[in-house]
Amino acid sequence: MTLREWLRQPTVAGVLIVAYLVVAIVAVLSLDRGNIIFPLLSTCAFPPLVLSPFVILASPLPGRLKLSLILLVIMIVMPVIGIYDGAYMELVTQICIFAGLALGLNVVVGFAGLLDLGYIAFFAVGAYLWSMFTSNVDTVFNINGWLVPGWTFYLFLLVGVVIAAGVGILLGLPVLRLRGDYLAIVTLGFGEMIRVLARNLDTPINFTNGSQGLSGVQRPPLVPGLSEGATFVTQTMNIRTDNIEPVAYQVLFYFIAIAILGLIILAARRLEDSPIGRAWTAIREDEVAAIAMGVPLVRLKLLAFASGAAFAGAIGVLYGAKQTFVSPESFSLIQSISILAMVIVGGMGGIRGVVLGAVVVTLLNLQVLKNFSLQINALKNIDYVVPIINFHISAWPSQLEPAKYERLVFGLLLVIMVIFRPAGLLPEPRRRMELLADKAEAQDEDADGKAKAEG
Repeated sequence: MTLREWLRQPTVAGVLIVAYLVVAIVAVLSLDRGNIIFPLLSTCAFPPLVLSPFVILASPLPGRLKLSLILLVIMIVMPVIGIYDGAYMELVTQICIFAGLALGLNVVVGFAGLLDLGYIAFFAVGAYLWSMFTSNVDTVFNINGWLVPGWTFYLFLLVGVVIAAGVGILLGLPVLRLRGDYLAIVTLGFGEMIRVLARNLDTPINFTNGSQGLSGVQRPPLVPGLSEGATFVTQTMNIRTDNIEPVAYQVLFYFIAIAILGLIILAARRLEDSPIGRAWTAIREDEVAAIAMGVPLVRLKLLAFASGAAFAGAIGVLYGAKQTFVSPESFSLIQSISILAMVIVGGMGGIRGVVLGAVVVTLLNLQVLKNFSLQINALKNIDYVVPIINFHISAWPSQLEPAKYERLVFGLLLVIMVIFRPAGLLPEPRRRMELLADKAEAQDEDADGKAKAEG
């Protein structure tokens, strides 16, 4: 029996998975923020725990056992660790938000093959929808008494889905005849138009408060028993908290984000396996052939834009309530590019791969690069000297802090992915076969060219 066959045995794999989870949990809980190298240790310890659901899914364990372990990590382990250190809860919630956005964009780009560079506009629609009706800023909604209570947040999640889907259809109508670069340019302009509109809708009637943004956005009321549960965990783990309410709200938004992400994954999976999903695949491969086979091109393109926008609308409502502040700067072009990078890195057209891409890119952006900068600054404060080369960290120029090179790192990451993993980290099977077919065709053409040259 080879080592691989031995590792693929369910009993062996189960023991290794449990050991992996225990080591990852202990590693995170043993971190001390007072340690001078805490940022570096956190960067090494937390990502393995976040990636544990993908490790479990890749194991040869039975399906029900996989589901049980994943639910254990998501529903118990992560909230407890988040209560232990709120920064981890915030990071995981952001991962869920970006994963939902990436799955929505994947419907448009991955399923239907429509390159959308203005996807962040639908996210902005959902965020501003909730914020305008709950912000304490002197907008027309506040002045006229049109504000809504916090409990309507769950209703506005559905309203955000409907409104964003409608905006997606409005975007789809003028671009039905466009393809490729032309489609990308138009959608890019649409995304910028929404951002500029939000920045200028403070005159003559104040809807969005312009570039100052909307502050004091309401949050939904806490679920009964959530504060008591958070208090029990803090007392059990001997964590000192002066006010349990912020901790309880972090847990609340985490579970809401998990629930929305779960619904988006379920909807995306059903769409992928449906006749609509197969029609989208046909449009992505060859529009002319799809029309010849009777695929209703106009209707399905509009449905792709509406479906992707609907996911972003729900996530936008959650984002507005969580942040309690929105401004036009939160919805820039770089955000759309980041979401597209998640889709490309994970595997365009897949679901599990896109979620993995969102995890990797978000960790890289919000933890790895920032923690490296924090680590350098911490060593600067004690004037640490690197052995052997006798280099004083205090001499490290501030222009070379890793957090300032987010776009450069993203660019290098995409270049590396295109060269070595063009189908993504977890490629969708159909996409992988397409790339292999293209590669084989290119090799045949090269061979024919060489044969003709030699002949």
